[in-house]
Amino acid sequence: MNLKRSRFEGADPRIRNDHNPVCGSLMHTPLTGLTELDQRSREIFRQIVESYIETGDPVGSRTLSRALPINLSPASVRNVMADLEESGLIFAPHTSAGRLPTELGLRLFVDGLLQVGSLSDPDRREIEAQVSLRNTDQTVEEYLSDATNLLSGLSQCAGVVLTPKKNLRLKHLEFVSLDPSRALVVMVGEDDMVENRVMDLPSGLPASALVRASNYINSRMQGRTFDEISAEIAREIENQKSALDALTAEVVETGLATWAGDGQTDSKTLIVRGRSNLLEDLTAIEDLERIRRLFDDLESKKDLIQLLGLAESAEGVKIFIGSENNLFSLSGSSLIVAPYRDTEEKIVGVIGVIGPTRLNYARIIPMVDYTARVLGRLVT
Repeated sequence: MNLKRSRFEGADPRIRNDHNPVCGSLMHTPLTGLTELDQRSREIFRQIVESYIETGDPVGSRTLSRALPINLSPASVRNVMADLEESGLIFAPHTSAGRLPTELGLRLFVDGLLQVGSLSDPDRREIEAQVSLRNTDQTVEEYLSDATNLLSGLSQCAGVVLTPKKNLRLKHLEFVSLDPSRALVVMVGEDDMVENRVMDLPSGLPASALVRASNYINSRMQGRTFDEISAEIAREIENQKSALDALTAEVVETGLATWAGDGQTDSKTLIVRGRSNLLEDLTAIEDLERIRRLFDDLESKKDLIQLLGLAESAEGVKIFIGSENNLFSLSGSSLIVAPYRDTEEKIVGVIGVIGPTRLNYARIIPMVDYTARVLGRLVT
């Protein structure tokens, strides 16, 4: 077993680990627990976590005693391990003497002992080369899918990206009457995906108003994004420059608001790539069961979108570990995500990776952060 002295000390300020009540809570604040550990306990705890991240196996007192930079007997190491276990930072998965970090222990390590270095030059070059190769014929969704595949391959995890559908370019929008009080809004994206929404109509609306509203919006699309279309129409209506009567203008405004989704789950596009990477490093039946549960979690589109939505307000990379969020409470998985922004520093979406809790956090955190920054420059 290769146990190395760590370079980790301190936390990267770009990493956001604040916990949202939606995601569950911890027993106590990790950094408070860290201050209660003396240097010897920190070093032993560090070695246990790093061994777990590297191998996934429990580590025992004899192995730790040989690897520590300080001279401690296995008996002394066992005493410290007993204290760490009592504090809820490590546990014994079996009756053997080996120990693994708990989710609380991993959080303490990530928050207080992990120092994220710079992205490696090979990873940086590959991200820049692949993400920058956007084909002008690609839809935004195809481009984001390629970027997610890249991140999945580099991290050997599942890659995820979340983007508002209103940032995709529209091809066509049609209002279809259902009855005097309701209409169906049929929306076609430039990738030819079709969606339908039901909207309420103003009282007394003539049938011809739906045709006028459709023609008015479609004449302004021409490959534009929803935001661009919406902003132009809003200006025209506000300045009374549109050739629309009041009721038809109300249909247009209501139709655009209906398409925007008002932050609902179905107003966002979710892309998941590289699930097969999660099957590469399975060593036990319980690992296979964990991945099966994770695959089930990934099928829970609504829950995953809500979870990723929590990262949209983050200043940098955000990390969710295991049962800190309800979605991954059974599969014991970690999620590392970062928002990507447009040229005006407005958040466009979220990109990141999902994998087991023994992720190589020090490598993947800067990888996700850099990909998000490059993606933000190019997707807009």
